Amino acid sequence: MDLGGGTWQRLAAVALVMAVAAGCTGQGEGAGGGNDEDLLRNHDWTQMPGTTARNDILRVSALDRHIVEQDSSGGRPNPPLNLAGPHLRSGGDFTVTARMSGVGDDAGGSWLRLYGRVPVIYDEWRQERPSLRVGVTADGQVKVQIWDGEGDEPATSKDFDCDCSGTVTLALSSIGDTFRVEADGRRLGTVQDPGVFAEGTVWFGLEADAEADAGEDERREGWRLTRLTARAESGDSLRVIKAPQLRQEQSDDSLRARAADVGRPFDVGTALAENPLLTDSRYRALAGSQFSMLTPENAFKPQFLHPRRGVYDFRDADLLVRFARANDMKVHAHTLVWHEALPNWMRENDDPEEVRRTMLRHIAMVAGHFKGKVAEWDVVNEPMSDDEESYTNGDLGLRSEQSPWFEAMGEEYIDEAFRAAHRADPKARLFLNEYGVEEEGERWDALYDLVTRLKERGVPIDGVGFQNHEYEPGDRIDPETFRSHVRDLAGLGVQARVSEMDVPIGEDEEDGRQTQADEMAGKLRVCLEEPNCTSFSTWGFTDRYGSTADTKVYPPRTADSLPWDAALRPKPAYERLLEAFDEV
Repeated sequence: MDLGGGTWQRLAAVALVMAVAAGCTGQGEGAGGGNDEDLLRNHDWTQMPGTTARNDILRVSALDRHIVEQDSSGGRPNPPLNLAGPHLRSGGDFTVTARMSGVGDDAGGSWLRLYGRVPVIYDEWRQERPSLRVGVTADGQVKVQIWDGEGDEPATSKDFDCDCSGTVTLALSSIGDTFRVEADGRRLGTVQDPGVFAEGTVWFGLEADAEADAGEDERREGWRLTRLTARAESGDSLRVIKAPQLRQEQSDDSLRARAADVGRPFDVGTALAENPLLTDSRYRALAGSQFSMLTPENAFKPQFLHPRRGVYDFRDADLLVRFARANDMKVHAHTLVWHEALPNWMRENDDPEEVRRTMLRHIAMVAGHFKGKVAEWDVVNEPMSDDEESYTNGDLGLRSEQSPWFEAMGEEYIDEAFRAAHRADPKARLFLNEYGVEEEGERWDALYDLVTRLKERGVPIDGVGFQNHEYEPGDRIDPETFRSHVRDLAGLGVQARVSEMDVPIGEDEEDGRQTQADEMAGKLRVCLEEPNCTSFSTWGFTDRYGSTADTKVYPPRTADSLPWDAALRPKPAYERLLEAFDEV
């Protein structure tokens, strides 16, 4: 039976009771219902970014994660959620109770986020899907914010006077199409419900605002969650669902099975995102059964795991490593040094020596954390310039625009980065990753010259990743041209790989799916035939979460770029990739 958002609104009566230690008095009230299910004890919250678990109490600290635009502007909030912990499956009315302490402390807000659908993280952009955020602000007000899945900003935001601090009990009930807000049994008001929980699922996030006037080296102590329970109301059903098993069933008829029969070490891989990996069972099954290598799509980038100076949180990235280990997959880690995906604090210092120390500390900490857990690193990503003038008048074609690393150190930053990565993890293979170097021209010539110089200086570079993004028909390069570049690198003793391939096609492109299939199979065939080409990876594998989606509309319009479509059905590209293995 298909239950649309309006139907679920009529069925659902959601009550959230938040108890926050010491301020307003009273124990709060909730409708009678079933037995309480404890969501803290005997459930995993250790993988929740920004929290510390001890004795069944969670301390929530300010991560202050943001996602900046590709041009380094903006900074959309990217709060965490507990992907590896419990979530709810509700058949109707339910109550959630949370006890919090240390709120309304003038330092920042304290928040519980309930997600009807988890957000989708594209390359440097976060799609907000239906969710509700409720909490106590720094000045003691109760605030409710609602995202309806139609935009980045909350569709509704409403403040209620409470004068809350220390201990507060909040109740948030959804009955029909209205949320009712209470504090310690006192009715504060109502908020319209657009159908946040229309799909009958609830995922949990915990947030602490950064103190507004805190320095970049300071971190708010945060608040504590000491109780979190759920119960069914009105005789409706409610189940607490634990995180899924990471190990996936394997198949003898898969891309990874074909790669295992190549006769030399060769991997077929894809970029993976942790949100769908833990919340979309079909995505998870394909990821674990079809590929022998994964590239973290975003979780290893600085703005995700190093959001503030001195603040690291590896837990989203660790989830991907755990998934890889559970399914005997290698991890090609991406990326240590890039001019994009940097938290703002990494750009704020103009002192060259301090910029150098920032880069080296970051590499040592991140590569050191994953030592022995990843097989390869993209140490430096996209060092070549997009400015045509950078290839003239004796310039070497290196990116200076938007790169704090080049501005501080010149070309030497590349040497320093590779040496630091090798010190941190001597057994990992180290790659430079670049786009637009599959074709002939000054960009390829400059990259080849750069690799030659690095080798002459004894820099420990093992390989070059050819991204192979074919965004336009003009980006589609003859495989033989690509082959010649792979062979050029072999002459330098350097490996190659296809690192991020996707082939967007237009709706009106004649035989577009066949062209897409031929392009992917052609590059794979070159890799299989050239001994120094070690792997073939696509940038995602399904259009459902593909990074080439049109994000100018909300919700984004999926593109046609990858081997599986948005319904997770294999396209001709998948079949052609299988055939390419069989033909070699």
